[in-house]
Amino acid sequence: MGIRRSPTCFFLSCKSILVHCEKTEKRRKMDGQCFALLIDADNVSAKYIKPILTELSKYGNITYKRIYGDWTSTQHSSWKDELLKNSITPIQQFSYTQGKNATDSAMIIDAMDILYTQEVDGFCIVSSDSDFTRLVSRLRESGKIVIGMGENKTPEPFRKACDKFTILENLLNEQAPGTAQGSGDSIKKEKIEEDIIKMILENQDNNKTTGLGEVGSRLVSLHPDFDVRSYGYNMLSKFLEEFEKIELVKKGNFVAVALREDRRQKADVDKYLLQIVKASGASGIELSTLGNRAYEKFKDFKINDYGYSQFNKYIKSIDHIQVKRAGTILIAKYKE
Repeated sequence: MGIRRSPTCFFLSCKSILVHCEKTEKRRKMDGQCFALLIDADNVSAKYIKPILTELSKYGNITYKRIYGDWTSTQHSSWKDELLKNSITPIQQFSYTQGKNATDSAMIIDAMDILYTQEVDGFCIVSSDSDFTRLVSRLRESGKIVIGMGENKTPEPFRKACDKFTILENLLNEQAPGTAQGSGDSIKKEKIEEDIIKMILENQDNNKTTGLGEVGSRLVSLHPDFDVRSYGYNMLSKFLEEFEKIELVKKGNFVAVALREDRRQKADVDKYLLQIVKASGASGIELSTLGNRAYEKFKDFKINDYGYSQFNKYIKSIDHIQVKRAGTILIAKYKE
């Protein structure tokens, strides 16, 4: 015959479980986000372990630290001292079949097991192998943050699948000043500048200022492997100073990113357009015609360079010019 518990005992038992859960949840909130670190020893060198742990600690606490490989192989001998010093759990995975990567399978199975425990907020997958691309996508579909780390040779699909991807060579360079900076596969600066200009123009259309923090987060969303360390910098603000078409504007504690005006050329353009509009008299001049005149006179003239996405908005910014609508046509007229 089984032992029957009284309702009071059952209530106290449930209460203690709830208190324990509340304490656990409170501790997790206090400590920040929790991450599972899973390392593919077959595709990552032991020299990166300290930079990896330092980098991941910026995002939260590392609650799982596991590394996968065939530890009977001499190939992984350099890892053994590092595992002990950094309290990383080695997971033995024999290579049963030549050419088949058993390590990948073991990591994937463990990642899914950890996912279903709901004990972590995110994963850090360290590998230079594209075989984990689908795993990363699956973890993100379940609402988990995924940080990827790998060498510069890491294939593009794996990089793009992550919320954030960090090139390991950058971490090593950061810890050893004087080493060669920059990676061959980093995103072209022209592309980055183009993306930032689009952000600024989008915000201007919505009467919003573009902040430095927004630029950083949106660049990572567009390019998960974007990292200023790839270009020899450790601060986004310093990196952005390289660009000719954008500038940083400090407003108290807020740093805005704005389009840099070539004020001398803008003054010339404004003066030229004002003369044309004034000469057109009371009837004014069609905006399309005025635009053509501007582009003919100033070959490199672009309204985007002055913070505008529409020509009529640019014209309205010039003193003594007003824009009127005549049916579907916009007319620029001189005003005193």
